[in-house]
Amino acid sequence: MTRAFTASRTFDRPATEVWAQLTDWEHAARWLGVDDIHPGGPTAVGTELVFRARGKSRRSEIVALDPGRSITLRSRQGGVTADYTYAVEAQGAGSRATLTAEVRTTGAWTLLAPVIRAAIRREDARQLDRLAQALAGT
Repeated sequence: MTRAFTASRTFDRPATEVWAQLTDWEHAARWLGVDDIHPGGPTAVGTELVFRARGKSRRSEIVALDPGRSITLRSRQGGVTADYTYAVEAQGAGSRATLTAEVRTTGAWTLLAPVIRAAIRREDARQLDRLAQALAGT
């Protein structure tokens, strides 16, 4: 896979609180930048998340999970596979979250790979800022 972006943000909240907000699927649409999201079960490897974005239904799957520390969501559309890895670590009384987006393309999509990565970066690199707003209750 090829990296689309990495974003980090420091929070003045404990890592446990940031993790809880990060995996609260009922409210995740606020910071993910989607219309709504519905998990197909508990937060576990293999659980599918169905969300609606820009009027279209899409799916992600939890493909890696280290509870309280990191989670990777994988989305596939046509010849594009995107992995979003969210990691949370304690830093003193606060915490730091990092989001890394990796994007792999196949077939004809390979020609559009730079454009796809740029679009993903433009749309999703602000997720941690929106997560901070959700934690602040705004």
